[in-house]
Amino acid sequence: MNAKDVLKRKIDTREFKICVIGLGYVGLPLILEFAKAGFRVYGIDIDQKRISSLKKAKSYVDDISNQDLKEILSKKLFMPGSSYTVVKDCDCIIICVPTPLSKTKEPDISFIINCFDKLLPHLKKNQLIILESTTYPGTTREILAPRLKESGFSVGENIYLCFSPERIDPGNKIYTLSSIPKIVGGIGRASTELGAYVYKKIIEKIVTVSSCDVAETVKLLENTFRSVNIGLANEMQLLCYKLGIDIWEVIKAASTKPYGFMPFYPGPGLGGHCIPVDPVYLLWRAKLSGFEPRLIDIAQQVNAYMPEHIIERITNILNRHKKPLNDSKILLIGVSYKENIKDTRESPALEIISLLRKAGSQVSYH
Repeated sequence: MNAKDVLKRKIDTREFKICVIGLGYVGLPLILEFAKAGFRVYGIDIDQKRISSLKKAKSYVDDISNQDLKEILSKKLFMPGSSYTVVKDCDCIIICVPTPLSKTKEPDISFIINCFDKLLPHLKKNQLIILESTTYPGTTREILAPRLKESGFSVGENIYLCFSPERIDPGNKIYTLSSIPKIVGGIGRASTELGAYVYKKIIEKIVTVSSCDVAETVKLLENTFRSVNIGLANEMQLLCYKLGIDIWEVIKAASTKPYGFMPFYPGPGLGGHCIPVDPVYLLWRAKLSGFEPRLIDIAQQVNAYMPEHIIERITNILNRHKKPLNDSKILLIGVSYKENIKDTRESPALEIISLLRKAGSQVSYH
């Protein structure tokens, strides 16, 4: 029996041990699903507050309850910690670390690289490594695979490497982790096959693609699609404001068309870890290859301008009442990037608060 078949047998019998690195909005739901399916899962995070909270069965992720954690901890199916030494006892390592933007608005994959460098001393032959962190096309093949080769591994033969983009929508009760199709692309057929085989145990539909590069680009296309269409909605809102037309009525009426139209809505800007960040990864990679994706770039500019537009609107309203923005008392209702969640990552409300305070306003929020 070859190594791939041995790992498949271990997956089927639940002897297959999994380690998830990065216990946030992506990593923790994965852990819960694998543990519920009977797998023993180790969790690694550098944030000691998170580890302490998890050991006490206290959740900090919207879609996971304290009871969920209590159950998998009591059954010893989940072991949270900060040490990478557990990696040597695992068959699969799934990386879910953040990939933010740098201060110069360029991709920052330092979390991936640092995490991988910590992994390397503990890796052994016949393990499966899966990167889920959103990144630019080529990261898995150009950055991770060479590191494995330098450490004496043969990718696709005695160690397996995949990219599988996360598709987590916090607060969504209809489309959950298990019901959203999972994309898997690996270095070589064996890697893709193994990645698909393990995810199939917790996710209803698996879609395999020809390479890691394709899988990485899929994620960027999904969120760039949303960014561009939101950019169009925001630009239409700016136009309708100038024309004295109600954009909401326009969108509602346009939405009655049963084909060729999909409603997107204007707002104060883009929020969350994905939509404001992912198109920048695609832009950066495209420009590195000598291609200027103008439509994506313009959509980013329109969306980034929206907080300033909100300040202009507030200023105009106050002026009509003969009040300056300076020293006015302003209440913001809603600070997270979407309704009914705790997540404020990249929320445009935070920038609006900052702009108002710079203008001398007394800002409160609910």
